[in-house]
Amino acid sequence: MDIMNTDKFFNVIKTIGLIGDAVAIATNAVTKAVKAVVAGVKSLFSKSNDTPEGNDDDDSGDDEGGGLLIPVLAMAAAGVAAWLFPEGNDGVAMAFAVVAGVAGKGGHIVDAPLTTKLSDTVSPGLLRNEIDDRIVKIRPMSTPLDQISRYGGARLCGSMKVDYYSVDTRPGEDEVKEAFDPGRTPTAGIAEIKVKTPAVFDPSATLLVPSVAASSGGSLVLYVVSRDNNTIKVLAVNNTLDGGGETYVPAIPAGAKLVRMGRAAAELDVMTAQFEALPKKETNYCQIFKAQVEQSTFMKIANKEVGWSFSDQEEAAIIDMRMGMEKNFLFGHKTIITDPEKNEEILLTGGIWNQTDNTFEYETLDGEASLIELCKRAFTNNAGSSRKVLVGGTGLIEQLHKIEHSRFLSADQTTTKWGLDFTEIHSKFGTLYVLLSEVFDQCGMPDGGMVIDPEYITKYSHVPFRTERLNLRSAGVRNTDAIVITEASCLVLRYPGSHLRIVRKS
Repeated sequence: MDIMNTDKFFNVIKTIGLIGDAVAIATNAVTKAVKAVVAGVKSLFSKSNDTPEGNDDDDSGDDEGGGLLIPVLAMAAAGVAAWLFPEGNDGVAMAFAVVAGVAGKGGHIVDAPLTTKLSDTVSPGLLRNEIDDRIVKIRPMSTPLDQISRYGGARLCGSMKVDYYSVDTRPGEDEVKEAFDPGRTPTAGIAEIKVKTPAVFDPSATLLVPSVAASSGGSLVLYVVSRDNNTIKVLAVNNTLDGGGETYVPAIPAGAKLVRMGRAAAELDVMTAQFEALPKKETNYCQIFKAQVEQSTFMKIANKEVGWSFSDQEEAAIIDMRMGMEKNFLFGHKTIITDPEKNEEILLTGGIWNQTDNTFEYETLDGEASLIELCKRAFTNNAGSSRKVLVGGTGLIEQLHKIEHSRFLSADQTTTKWGLDFTEIHSKFGTLYVLLSEVFDQCGMPDGGMVIDPEYITKYSHVPFRTERLNLRSAGVRNTDAIVITEASCLVLRYPGSHLRIVRKS
């Protein structure tokens, strides 16, 4: 079959419209490249056609192979066009010219259609990006203590220094200081036992010694006859000599627990030992917390891509202020300092972390037994509530979350209180409302936490939370809209024993 010469090839290319006018002005180098392509196509068809190679007299080959030849030539022409006009990243041919305007402003595209790629190249920023007008306001759950105290309502105080009173319950137990030995031949009568705190026990009171068995089969019971500064004199109630009627006090080891029970009066008794309770005074300082927001008039009237107003700035300032207050309410140190620049006294509030000595230490919470021990410490040996709040850092919350609970319903049970979402841990001792507090992480205590009894925590406010608008423009200070946010307050633990610090052993 005869293959078209170079001129005929260009006519075919023009006919199918793949190169157009651009091919008409191709250089000699392009022509050589096209000839190479034609030679390759000719060789291909020579191998696949019955007509002997080089027979140019058979014109029928033009008609027979024309239908197959044209697509092949089209593919070849497309390759040549790609060689002539390399494409950019977005597939647009980059054969174009940019002509400056008469006044030197802008750019004019020549010999190419206007695309987004060309627009970004010639005039960056002309095309607007899609702007999401929704502003994501990140609000960490880092102020649960402040939130709980606000829901409970603050007590107004007329001074920056707050004195408050609290009264505890009388101790109900004590320990044996020195071991008591009745000797080889125990005798009936009064025994003197040295205890750590004799004032815990009054004459006529009855005592239970849980660790010492009596002859009756139960724990030893004693009757207090009298006491002095070091010892208590007691009689045995349920421990007899050889099954007889006479009682004696058996051996009692050092450290044995003595539990105070009720008094036992005689028939003719009218009076008994006196007992009075007096509250103990504690003091805390209100700290003045402040935040200020300013915005110039021109910033106020300027067009903005998103709806960011002065109110949004005020909200952000309040959140930041509350986060700072949360840290002071937890870990603040109560003191009074003098600012050397202002020469004024500054009162710093004491945090609730330092208002209790009740501490639970752990190495790891590796099982249900550890959780039971935590709940036991949180709810026993105090007269607190049966429902308390546990706030802790990420390490503590993680360990609690990993514990398999069989007798605790904490996995999927949540509740909402004081505007916060808590996970509940139910135990036979009481219920814990568990919540993550980022303050512990920020203050270097990710494995720490605190059990708080909401019934015995009080917020005092000398200056309640308020927002005051400053007229700086009229005062000739600055051309701005300004507000200052102020609160003077403190937190106190009315009953420190009902709260619990959680500390991981180092």
